[in-house]
Amino acid sequence: MNKLKKILFRWETALILILILEIIVFGAINPRFLKIRVLLGSINDFVSTCIIALFVTFVIITGGMDISGGSIVGLSSMVLGLLWQDAGLNISVAIPMAILVGGLCGALNGFLVAYTRVQAMVVTLGGMFLYSGLAVVLGSLSVSSAFEGIGGFPEAFVQIANGKTLGIPNPFLIFVGLAIIAYILLHKTNYGRYVFLVGVNQNAAQYSGINYKLVMMSTYILSGMAASVAGVVLTSYLGSSRADLGKELTMPVITAVVLGGTAITGGKGGVVGTAIASIVVGILRFGLQMAKVPTQYLDIPVGLLLVVAVAVRGVMGQMRKPAFLARRAPKEKAAA
Repeated sequence: MNKLKKILFRWETALILILILEIIVFGAINPRFLKIRVLLGSINDFVSTCIIALFVTFVIITGGMDISGGSIVGLSSMVLGLLWQDAGLNISVAIPMAILVGGLCGALNGFLVAYTRVQAMVVTLGGMFLYSGLAVVLGSLSVSSAFEGIGGFPEAFVQIANGKTLGIPNPFLIFVGLAIIAYILLHKTNYGRYVFLVGVNQNAAQYSGINYKLVMMSTYILSGMAASVAGVVLTSYLGSSRADLGKELTMPVITAVVLGGTAITGGKGGVVGTAIASIVVGILRFGLQMAKVPTQYLDIPVGLLLVVAVAVRGVMGQMRKPAFLARRAPKEKAAA
């Protein structure tokens, strides 16, 4: 009974209920929304947010912040296009090299945050401008115009995001696969425990023999590589490499992570909550589009959802504290 009660009162359960409510409401507004084909196909519109959010969760749990993911998406996309079209590399070689570039960007962010003690927000804000600028520079080096982007990719590459496996869109399978990897890393390995411990108390982590600086840096590397994977998937979906891909992903990514239950102060969070929350945010935006809400207004309900969710979690936290203190008071009196 206690186990069932614990499951019912988990934040992830509330997110699932919100997701079901979204489907019911948007299905009532537009019946096409309830078709399984449409729902599964909608993942293409927000899979990049889902992929990046999974590993930004690691960063925020350590007490850091990464808002450069959107810029790394555009940079990785341009690197992929240039290596394939202008350098003449096989697409199967260009893809891992583009992901490596994302890892290097994350390594730069992580090194500056962990080893120079510069605030994470400042570092990744600078990285956001740096990487987007590099993407524009790379675009000017291509034989294709920056406006049109680099296109003409092989059909096998285009099918990465536009194909299906056993009737399920490939982007959804990619997201599920990465979510499983992220879950195992964060919740089933010593590395994941180190990530949480660094977020709770860096000094305690250091005294425990953990190289907390390396752990912090590694989370940014994972975040950068995830952004590159998102860039590859988005390039495949659109069939074009562009420097401006991912420029609008920062707010949805951070929203998904915080909405999923990760504490912005670090030390608390989880992959499952982030995965569900990223789908909640994505379905919300997709449903509003199907309801013919203008694009410029889509961020309003997303921001409102985030504020309400944070407020509810804050109230729930305050309600738990008195109960804890009430249980503790008799013990203190007995000890006295």
